Amino acid sequence: MALTVSSSPTSAKGIAPLRAGQGHSFLLRRLHSLTGIIPVGLFLIEHFFSNAFATRGPGAYAKQVEFLSSFPFVVGLELFGIWLPILYHSLYGFYIWYQGESNVAEYPWAGNWMYSSQRWTGAIAFFYMGWHTWHLRFSGTHVLSYPDLAFGKVQHELVVTWAFLFYVVGIVCASWHFAYGLWLFAAKWGITQGPVARRRWGYVCAAIAVLFIATGFVTLYSFRSTPRQPYRPTAGEADSYTMR
Repeated sequence: MALTVSSSPTSAKGIAPLRAGQGHSFLLRRLHSLTGIIPVGLFLIEHFFSNAFATRGPGAYAKQVEFLSSFPFVVGLELFGIWLPILYHSLYGFYIWYQGESNVAEYPWAGNWMYSSQRWTGAIAFFYMGWHTWHLRFSGTHVLSYPDLAFGKVQHELVVTWAFLFYVVGIVCASWHFAYGLWLFAAKWGITQGPVARRRWGYVCAAIAVLFIATGFVTLYSFRSTPRQPYRPTAGEADSYTMR
C-alpha cells in the first residue's frame, strides 16, 4: 500500500518518498516540503475558497475579487508570499524529479506509483498555474482593477473547449498534489509515526483531495451554467482562443 512505504534509507524497493537527504540537501528538501504547505498550500486553499464564490453568482464573485484587491501592498504580498515560494517549490521539485529514479516499469509497487504521480501532477499543476495566471492576471482586462468584469473574463476562458478541459485537468492535478503532499509532509516531519498513523492520515488526505476536486468542479459548473456576463476581450485574448 502507498501509505506503508518505509522511511528507512536502506529500502531496496524503489524510491522511498520519505528520504530526507543530508547536509544542504536536507535543508533544501525540508524547505521544499515546508513551502508546499506554507504558503503554497494555504494559497491553494484560499484560491479554491475565493473561486467558490462563483456559486453565489457574479455579484458575490466580484465582491470577493474586490476584497482581495483591497489588501495593502498586494503586489508585494503576492510576490513574496505566493509567486516566489511557488517558483522555489516547483523548480526544486523538478530537480528532485531529475535526481530521482521511480522505477515504475521495473518495480510496480504502490510507493513508486505514488512518487511518480506526485511528480507528474506537480509538473502539470505548475504549467497550468503559469498559463492560468498569465491569462487572468497579466493579459487583457486587469480583473483586480475591474472586479465587475472578473466573472465574465473567466467565462470567456471556459467556453473554449480545450481551455475548459485544461481547467479540469489542472484542478485534479493541483488537488491530488496538495493532498498527497500533506501526507508526505506529516511523514517527513515526524507528525505521523508508524504505518497505522500514516494509513489513517492517508484516508484523511484522500478525502481532502476529493473535497478540493468536487469544489473545483462545482465552481466550474457555476461559471459554465450562469448566463454570459458582459465582457469584451482584447484582440490578444481573442486571438489566443481561436481553437475551440
